[in-house]
Amino acid sequence: MTGPPPILAVGAAVIDEWYAVSNLPEPDGGAFASEVTTAFGGVGANVCVALDRLGRDAGLVSRVGDDEYGRRAREYLADTGVDASRVAVGDDPSTRSVILSDPEGERAIVTAGESFRRLRLSEADREALAAAETVFLTGYTPDAVSRAALDAVESAADPPALAFDLSGSVEELVGRGTEPETVHRLLHAADLFVADAVAAAAYFGGPDAAVERVAAAQRGRGAGRRSASLGDGWPRAVLTHGADGMTVVADGEVTAFDAFEVDVVDATGAGDSFVAGLIDRWLAESGGGGDARPERTGIAGGVRFAAAVAAINCTSRFAQPGLPSRDEVEAFLAARRI
Repeated sequence: MTGPPPILAVGAAVIDEWYAVSNLPEPDGGAFASEVTTAFGGVGANVCVALDRLGRDAGLVSRVGDDEYGRRAREYLADTGVDASRVAVGDDPSTRSVILSDPEGERAIVTAGESFRRLRLSEADREALAAAETVFLTGYTPDAVSRAALDAVESAADPPALAFDLSGSVEELVGRGTEPETVHRLLHAADLFVADAVAAAAYFGGPDAAVERVAAAQRGRGAGRRSASLGDGWPRAVLTHGADGMTVVADGEVTAFDAFEVDVVDATGAGDSFVAGLIDRWLAESGGGGDARPERTGIAGGVRFAAAVAAINCTSRFAQPGLPSRDEVEAFLAARRI
């Protein structure tokens, strides 16, 4: 095990069981699957692989089972540039997801398996998180792990920038993910806080309440040691609304942005790729020496870049095959005169 890469994510690495269905069934309803296949996914792995495709050095802290699903997940990671040296193996069933995807690319996801829910950070994991430049946490991370990771970040001599994606509704997270009290703590500690429409409505009570509470938290906090080093307009939060765009709350100020229109094939992983784009343009260091990685951008530039990453990914099936390179994102934006 080597020193940590600049970006370290804590999240699941799973095998998705993917069903192409005629429709997303209503309660007591049904659907027909014209195709059933498997693909690689998991929020933590999706973000890491997206950053890897953009040319960033990223590593994953995770846990899989000692079974076929876990073996395939580790083999897949080994074929990417993601540092998977901190992916532990347990003797419980691997976490996996069943994804129903309709012809319009909308989906429903059901997750099972104990391996990731039983992740706990080792002392080496805590040291790696404290030494990273950027740390990413997802709401699906077990609460004990989220709290331990936050403790490691906040106690570091040179704290990493912290990104947190709420990821799911409060009801879904209870018992397997980050608890509301810890979400509250992360809201006030994260340099970048992201929540989709479902998560924001469940945790904050609605989109308007979400904007008001996030802005109030930012105004009450001000720029801490990490945010102060990032420049103006920090901390930042992004509330995503799918095809209806996104709302950015930066240092208490609110700005709305449109999403890009594309022919959606599958929206699975769109939110994760969007977060990866934000991390790339807002949080990650530009690199040194002959490194051609871009400098950090302002609010609009970061949002448009991240929205382009997500839009391109939606034009391919599954969470990861359509993840674009930096050149592909820049070509997408140039074609739209951005």
